[in-house]
Amino acid sequence: MIPGRLSRRTLLQGAGVSMALPLLDAMLPRGFASESARAARPVRFGCLYMPNGVNPDAWTPKGIGAAFELSELLSPLAGLKSELLVLTQLWNAATNTGDGHYVKTGGFLTSTTITRTTGADLCAGNTSMDQLIARRIGNLTPLPSLELGIEPITTGVDTNVGFTRLYGSHISWTTPTTPAAKEINPKLAFDRLFRSSGGLKPSRFGDNTSVLDLVAEDASRLRRQLGKNDQQKLGEYFESVRAVEKRIEWDRRRASGEYLADPAARAEIERLGHRIDVYLDPAKASERGINHTEHVRIMMDILALAFWTDSTRVGTFMFGNAVSGRNFSFLDDVKGGHHEISHHERKPEKLAAYTRIGRWHVEQYGYLLERLRGLKEGDGNVLENSMILFGAGMRDGNAHNPHNLPLVLAGRGGGSLAPGRHLVYERDTPMAGLHLGLMRRMGLTVDRFADSRGELPGLGDPSFSGLEA
Repeated sequence: MIPGRLSRRTLLQGAGVSMALPLLDAMLPRGFASESARAARPVRFGCLYMPNGVNPDAWTPKGIGAAFELSELLSPLAGLKSELLVLTQLWNAATNTGDGHYVKTGGFLTSTTITRTTGADLCAGNTSMDQLIARRIGNLTPLPSLELGIEPITTGVDTNVGFTRLYGSHISWTTPTTPAAKEINPKLAFDRLFRSSGGLKPSRFGDNTSVLDLVAEDASRLRRQLGKNDQQKLGEYFESVRAVEKRIEWDRRRASGEYLADPAARAEIERLGHRIDVYLDPAKASERGINHTEHVRIMMDILALAFWTDSTRVGTFMFGNAVSGRNFSFLDDVKGGHHEISHHERKPEKLAAYTRIGRWHVEQYGYLLERLRGLKEGDGNVLENSMILFGAGMRDGNAHNPHNLPLVLAGRGGGSLAPGRHLVYERDTPMAGLHLGLMRRMGLTVDRFADSRGELPGLGDPSFSGLEA
């Protein structure tokens, strides 16, 4: 290794641990504007999937192009407005088959119709676009892709519609018949990044020794090679990793209930404004909103670390499976589960709760975007070099409507996207055109994807406002 110059693939290693690093100045070639320097800041694609749709009356922004106002549901993204493309009137024609949820979930990233089956002979009809990207560029990173979730895989058959529930547990398909396995345990997801990469034998699950302690010797050697600015970046990275480790441990202890005997834990509960009695009463488990929100945000932080360190350039996250009945009673003025509330029947109290649940999902999306924007990369940040899609496979959970899907795309794609606009397309413009455009920006040479009519226009043209009918 040439003193003062580091490979982008430099790893810190220890017993069973291999830590990738964020982009450091020492990894950039001399001549910062060179093509090789730009290649050191690759583009990432992420997708966050929300089940059960949204309140359609509270989603669509007012105005088009750059002159738009965020809607009630999108208002948590006010500080990120300049980083957003809100996409209106896209749909997924292949999911317009009458099934309530499974077709919409299984086909979200494939733009095809899943095969009706009650058994193990699954077929989504296509490889999902994220996995086509991973197939093309996955060899460049320790992990080809990272699939995360929050709910375990659902098994059995939904007799109401005649589909195996497995379809509702996956948006990523490595082949048309093989769903990509998702990780729902934060500890295991963290270990995939740091305890089982780089060809080293993974350390024993349950080992609570900090990965930073295990790579301390290697890190000390590296620090001596770095300039002051890089040393500061390395310190910030280590702080971020350690913070996630601590939060994973707290999350585990919250879930087990064991931390309630710890005075420090009780103080933490009170500091966050939660009542101790809610935690002590098993019957009030659904009200412990901190558990669910914190669990989701840990997963967001893990995905952010994966992108920051170039451990992968492709990641997906499912907020819930199809027909998710997640109880959101921890939110103000919400009583009950997500799926049941989504069948609002136009009742005002249910619509209000439905809107609040949708806002919560948007808030978590905003949390990830802020994390990525705060991660420096060269003279920019990770969000600028990312494309993060958020949306649902149906618009209104009450109508199971796949028209005019609720979709937001954030980031600048390394300069290939021009955000800060609300783009309104002709009614029933294929969402597959969006997928095609994103795949091309990730390096794929493709002319067509599913029912696309070419790449969705205007994504990188700041003067474009849409193709309103």
